[in-house]
This record gives sequence, structure tokens and C-alpha cells, in this order.
Amino acid sequence: MNDELTREDIRKMQAELDDRRLRLHPEILEEVKRTRAFGDLSENYEYKAAKQAQRQNMSRMRYLEGMIKTARVISDRSGADEVGLFDKVEIYMPEDDETEIIQVVTTVRCDPRKGLISKESPFGKAVLGKKVGDHITVHVSDTYSYEAVIRTITKTKDDGSAPLLSY
Repeated sequence: MNDELTREDIRKMQAELDDRRLRLHPEILEEVKRTRAFGDLSENYEYKAAKQAQRQNMSRMRYLEGMIKTARVISDRSGADEVGLFDKVEIYMPEDDETEIIQVVTTVRCDPRKGLISKESPFGKAVLGKKVGDHITVHVSDTYSYEAVIRTITKTKDDGSAPLLSY
């Protein structure tokens, strides 16, 4: 595994894990006990739903534990004039004659619909370390690539506002 995560990523994961262990897990166990008392388990939808919630919670806890345990901590620092993690970047796409603002984040916090681009995506790899005015080529596959130009870089820090992916 060895995902590259920032200290903030790990902090958010640990907070979610603690919440699931200390608050959600006991609530779900109580719901399983309560619904088991309804009788015939083969036709007890509430019991089945509670057991499913229990399995999902346990699965997410195992995932978070594994990610925390195997994470390789990386820095979100970069040069003053180059694109780094969590910086907001205005990108011009000549092919579409459009401008977009994106933010390069770690893989556990990406959401392309909100402009949060994974540092491991083709676009993230192409833009990291570049400077204002640089022309980049984003290689999506062996047969498709596109050009973009970096217009501005706004240096920002990880304020924790980008949520963790659910999976």
C-alpha cells in the first residue's frame, strides 16, 4: 500500500476511526441487539439492515487502520513559485478555450467535480512542480493527451476542508 499522505490526512483518518470506534460501533451493536429481539431473523429486515451497517462500519475501520499503519508521510511544502500540494492553480485549456481553478490534493481527498485533483492522476502529475506560464501536456492514455497552461498559482495550506473519500 504505502499511500503518500500528509499529517492532516492521517489526523482526519484517525479522528474518523476514533469516532467509529467510540460512538458509532456501540450504537450499531445496540441496534443489532434491539432488532434481534423482534423475532424470526430470516424475515427481520431491521436486523439485516443493522448487521449490514455493522459490516460496513467494521470494513471502514479496517480500511482506515490499514491506511494509517502503512502511510508514508509527505510534506505539503513546495517552492514559492511552483505548484505544490493544496495550492490553488488557475489553468487555461486552449483546446476548450476555458479556464479552471483546481487544487492538487492527496488521493484520499480528491473530488474532481469540486476541482480537487489527485496528485497521482495524470493531471496532478503534470501540474505539480510547474510554474506560472508553463505549458503542460497531460497524458491521459497512450492515444490521448491534451495541453494546458498555468495562469496563476495561489499558495495555500491544507486547512482540512477537503473531506476524506468514503472509499
